[in-house]
Amino acid sequence: MLKSRLGFGMMRLPVKNGDPTDFDYEQLNAMVDAFMEAGYTYFDTSYVYHNGKSEEAVRKAVVERHPRDSFTVATKFPTFILQEEGQIETIFEEQRRNLGVETIDYYLLHNIQTVYYDGVDGKGGVVKTCHLFDHAKKWLEDGKIRHLGFSFHSSAKLLDRVLAEHPEVEFVQIPFNYIDCESQLVQAMDAYEVIRKHGKQAVFMEPVKGGGLAMMPEEAADMLRKMDPEASIASWAIRYAGSFEGVICNLSGMSTLEQVKDNIRTVQTLEPLTEEEKKALHDVVEVYKNAGPVGADLSRFEGAVLHGVPVSAIMEAYNMVQLQPDPGFSDDNNYLKNAIMEESHRNFADDLPRETILLKDGTDATEEVYKAYEWLRANTF
Repeated sequence: MLKSRLGFGMMRLPVKNGDPTDFDYEQLNAMVDAFMEAGYTYFDTSYVYHNGKSEEAVRKAVVERHPRDSFTVATKFPTFILQEEGQIETIFEEQRRNLGVETIDYYLLHNIQTVYYDGVDGKGGVVKTCHLFDHAKKWLEDGKIRHLGFSFHSSAKLLDRVLAEHPEVEFVQIPFNYIDCESQLVQAMDAYEVIRKHGKQAVFMEPVKGGGLAMMPEEAADMLRKMDPEASIASWAIRYAGSFEGVICNLSGMSTLEQVKDNIRTVQTLEPLTEEEKKALHDVVEVYKNAGPVGADLSRFEGAVLHGVPVSAIMEAYNMVQLQPDPGFSDDNNYLKNAIMEESHRNFADDLPRETILLKDGTDATEEVYKAYEWLRANTF
């Protein structure tokens, strides 16, 4: 059986008439009940999911319908809307009311990254200037939260420093799948290893990369079918993410009862990948990347940088997002702004000075690189 358990991500819940705040509670209640009857307990939400109504949905579908000791609830402080310290306690108490709980089991600071932690100048972003970690430590001491963590979308180097500066943190939530583990910007494997080095636990999100590892380019999918004709394409991603130690759960954003049942069947019947199978996936990744507009071979960009960031990393990110079911809503989009801020203390949102990109063979790749750069810039969220 897989090493980590299934977690229920409450960000793609069933709704009526396309309204993200009008939940189909008949279906949602059935989904929650099936999930819990299978022995799973972890529900992950946030202050902002479903236009700010997901926490309420957790209260109605989980908290008000099941004994408090039968589930664990995780939610997140909206770091990205924080402007002044006075907001912090107000938002936190609103979250406890939304959820209908006195104590939040797993509490995360949502989306710790360079822009919020260090700021443009590297001297301190809103997380530091508003003393957000100090408030969170007090909630932990007062028993208002049981476990403190954060979700993370930046470099492994920054993650190492954040964990060193905040030993009170118990877990970190990161995107983790066999594509992102090889990504120069997402650095999922490096981030996981930093988490374990500090003796912390992980929560994995995006194990199937938002569906991108379920709807693969046909040549890559054929390679997986040859390895195991009976296995679904997505099951390889689930097995990969479930093969690692120290992981509280693998989150899946589920929208239908059938998705819940299918995920339960998958995680209860699969075994962790062998080391040989993990190595075989590397070849699948190469074929996957070759289906994109840039391709897998980035060697021609070696040595070139744009605003302090390797051009190969920029082109890899652009190539990857174009292969996703929803290119504008892919993890890769959001890492470049943090990389630029970390390396050169410049704001990605500004019109930065245009730089000429000359490759090692003398080719002027400025237009090609800026096409990718501007697309990523336009689709950052």
